[in-house]
Amino acid sequence: MRHHPFSLGGPLLWGLACSLGMAVCAGQTDSHAPEYGAAHGSARRNSYPPDQVEAGRAVFRQNCSFCHGRDATGGETGPDLTRSRLVTQDVDGDKIASVIRSGRADRGMPPFDLSADQINSLVAFIHTRVKNAAAAAGRGGNGGRKGVDPSDLQTGNADAGKRYFNGAGGCSACHSPAGDLAGVASRYQGLELEEQMLYPKNAKSKITVTLLSGQTIAGTLAYLDEFTIGLTDSSGMYRSWRTRDVHFTVDAPANAHVEQFSKYTDADIHNLMAYLQTLR
Repeated sequence: MRHHPFSLGGPLLWGLACSLGMAVCAGQTDSHAPEYGAAHGSARRNSYPPDQVEAGRAVFRQNCSFCHGRDATGGETGPDLTRSRLVTQDVDGDKIASVIRSGRADRGMPPFDLSADQINSLVAFIHTRVKNAAAAAGRGGNGGRKGVDPSDLQTGNADAGKRYFNGAGGCSACHSPAGDLAGVASRYQGLELEEQMLYPKNAKSKITVTLLSGQTIAGTLAYLDEFTIGLTDSSGMYRSWRTRDVHFTVDAPANAHVEQFSKYTDADIHNLMAYLQTLR
């Protein structure tokens, strides 16, 4: 199952709807959706077996809570499923299951390869959350979008994440747990840490300028447009040239993260996040 990172939020991530991408974007929300059970009367179940609901809770937390929050009432980016028109109109998974299996490409959601039992448990959990949310509203409870709890992003295997970091992911070629990543989990938590992992903000690009004389000058990219190129060299001095008078190459570290998007699996994301969260 591929993780679709264009759904987690951030500079390039929310354009990152949910990679995460990691969530079941089950339809538009509607504050005026019909009351639970009203659309199909007796054809809709009023309750599901508790063990099935609990199984669904675990599947939801692993795959969906990144965007929709652990209680399905909305997260940082994903809609509140307890107020979703599609969910309200669903009867025992006849609509939800199709969305899970096929995805919603228009909303950045990939298809999920879950078993029938997993999908049925998700349906049970989501409908139970709808019913509970309606009951809470009837008691005067407050609604509103919830944030993503950091524990929702701690579902991977840290040892597997470390192996991925040092092996197939190629992360160790540019990063070091004892260097630039030392204490990263103390500087960033939860979704913010995942955004930094997927698409690092404020990552400085390196540039090498070659003058017509053949001399090369390296530094940190400070300015670039179609007319002017500027850098800060190792001494801290700013230097600039007309682009037509030099040759230059830019090494943008964020590009390597973008190129990784098509290679990640859901397990890679979960495991890498679990590993990064040990770097305190």
